[in-house]
Amino acid sequence: MVSVATWNINSVRLRMPIVERFLKDAAPDVLCLQEIKCQEHQFPYEAFRALGYDHIAVHGQKGYHGVATVSRVPIREFSRHDWQDNGEARHVGVELPEHDGMIVENVYVPAGGDEPNREINAKFGQKLDFLERMTRWADAVDRPTLIVGDFNIAPLESDVWNHKQLLKVVSHTPIEVESLQRFMDAHGWSDIGREHIKAPERYYSWWSYRAKDWKANDRGRRLDHMWASPELARQATGHSVHEYARDWEKPSDHVPLVTEFSI
Repeated sequence: MVSVATWNINSVRLRMPIVERFLKDAAPDVLCLQEIKCQEHQFPYEAFRALGYDHIAVHGQKGYHGVATVSRVPIREFSRHDWQDNGEARHVGVELPEHDGMIVENVYVPAGGDEPNREINAKFGQKLDFLERMTRWADAVDRPTLIVGDFNIAPLESDVWNHKQLLKVVSHTPIEVESLQRFMDAHGWSDIGREHIKAPERYYSWWSYRAKDWKANDRGRRLDHMWASPELARQATGHSVHEYARDWEKPSDHVPLVTEFSI
């Protein structure tokens, strides 16, 4: 058995207290973090090692973005892709040599700005191009692979608090949903979250800081995902959304997801 978690932490150094709380509470074998917002030499390695997470792969950047994968089981860095094509730290892949060579890809897809039009918003075009490069990569994947992270897209109607109101809002526009579907089709990925929490059941992983009472308003979106290769997906035994973490002191605006595999 191996369990893998993903969490956009929105600054790992600032939120190390709640990361520690989550690791003690949920105890995943592997934790993939996005938006760590630090360079590699600034990452809190010792804090993770004190918790038993001795195996660490970090792709960092000063002040922005950045991803890290920490593990209680042996991992080795497998890949770093520049799907943004501009040097930003948005991906790191690791191999789990003691778990049938399983690959865990940790990715932070660009948010895409506010206007869903690449002609007037370069960030939106960069997001679509990022997804296109990911899709070309996925077409050649030939290992049991789990890709996790903040995809910054909520594809289904039940992945957002109001489908009609968000159709023209970046993260839920038809062009983004179509781009994500092409990525899924390129490898036949299985959306683990929706395999275990069937649509149209409500499923969110992000709530804006702007809401005074996130729980009462519940204007969430499912921006975070865990997708598996077909053969690996068949070994998934459980999936959970840790919404309670949104209520912790100085929380991230995202919450952790965890999937267990019988490997």
